[in-house]
Amino acid sequence: MKVWIGSIAACLLASLLTGTGLASAAEQGRVIVNEPVILSEYDRIEPENRMVADRLENLLPGLMEDTGIDLWLIINREYAEDPVYFTLVPQPSFAARRTTMLLFHRKADGSVDRLSVNRYPLGEPYQVGWSGGNLDAQWEALGDILAERDPETIGINMSSTWPEADGLTHGLHQKLMDVLPEGFEERVVSAENLVVRWLETRSEQEQAVYPHVVSIARRAIAEAFSNRVITPGVTTTDEVAWALRNWFESRGLRIWFMPYVNIQRPGIECEADSPFCGISGVIERGDILHTDVGICYLKLCTDTQEMGYVLGLGEYDVPEVFKDALAEGNRWQDLLTKEFVTGRSGNEILAAAQEKMSGQPWSFNVYTHPIGFVGHGPGPTIGMWDVPGAIPNTGDWLLHPNTAYAIEGNIAVPMAAWDGQHVQIKLEQSALYDGEQVIYLAGRQTEWHVVR
Repeated sequence: MKVWIGSIAACLLASLLTGTGLASAAEQGRVIVNEPVILSEYDRIEPENRMVADRLENLLPGLMEDTGIDLWLIINREYAEDPVYFTLVPQPSFAARRTTMLLFHRKADGSVDRLSVNRYPLGEPYQVGWSGGNLDAQWEALGDILAERDPETIGINMSSTWPEADGLTHGLHQKLMDVLPEGFEERVVSAENLVVRWLETRSEQEQAVYPHVVSIARRAIAEAFSNRVITPGVTTTDEVAWALRNWFESRGLRIWFMPYVNIQRPGIECEADSPFCGISGVIERGDILHTDVGICYLKLCTDTQEMGYVLGLGEYDVPEVFKDALAEGNRWQDLLTKEFVTGRSGNEILAAAQEKMSGQPWSFNVYTHPIGFVGHGPGPTIGMWDVPGAIPNTGDWLLHPNTAYAIEGNIAVPMAAWDGQHVQIKLEQSALYDGEQVIYLAGRQTEWHVVR
């Protein structure tokens, strides 16, 4: 694996201060091998809040205009928060206090007023719309604000398609309808399009930071798939998975699923149409390794799968047939990402890529998804591992610029050295679509991790 100079990691994080875009070094397929810069929980507050304020000021107004929402309401209660709530509020915020209402009103000049209608004011970047008495007074105040603002459309978070856009509970919906000014019921619409656009779009500041976040995940894999963690014939896949988890948690990094490690070797069933190939157990020489990890840092999540090889006795390098297989995996990625075109749906991207991949000397499976504030984010679904064709609803969502994806899938390559048994190259790298091209946020795996 090539080396990404450690100082670049700090520069990427520092670029948040200067507002620069995605660093070109992130496109060069490199990964940090020394200890990355990871801020303490306290030191994360300022950059996270700066990114939230920037999104509210520079991103939200245009999205509200594009989706036709004049006033957006987020209403939630303590420990029953709307999924979008924590992407909108400053840190440190651990819960909605009692009943918390956020109100965004798009004015005639295109700017957006941001109000908190809450017993406990949030402070910047929100103005206080109401803070005072009991719950009944709070709901009454909301009704008064709506009457005063008199919006043509009121967006609420309800959706049968997107769970992230379905955050308004039935009880709160009933309360809202009770306090709406007379005749306002017909103005209430679903805000699902706004929610998806808000969650999927990456700001310039986030694009500056995201490569650093992804490089941390790749750094952990490089550590795990090495002799610093693995002793062939002794170490198990579960031990490597827990080493990954401990690596993240010891640095205050939240995982959004348990890391997964598996083995491929001769004699293990792996057909061209097998969904996933690999077993758990003791790692032996000559094994092919695979892992899947995901972390969230500075509110941005990663999803990464990479491959490793354990040298056999007398081997000093990865066999050429495996190098060639990994190169074919990279070619599979290229065939997929070349079909990313603004305005295409996820299903259209999938169909175009599948057509280009037909007739290749390997079988394939595509299950690529948006990523951002959560690991499996809203946006155009591009295949699912158990559904080889078009995906209703989420697959019909159109591709927009400045959105991020986990470029995920696998190819199965027959190996003469393994008596025709297939080797599955399972890859997943976080990437940004900038409207013209797909850019891997911290490079992509082009060489095997090697355990000696």
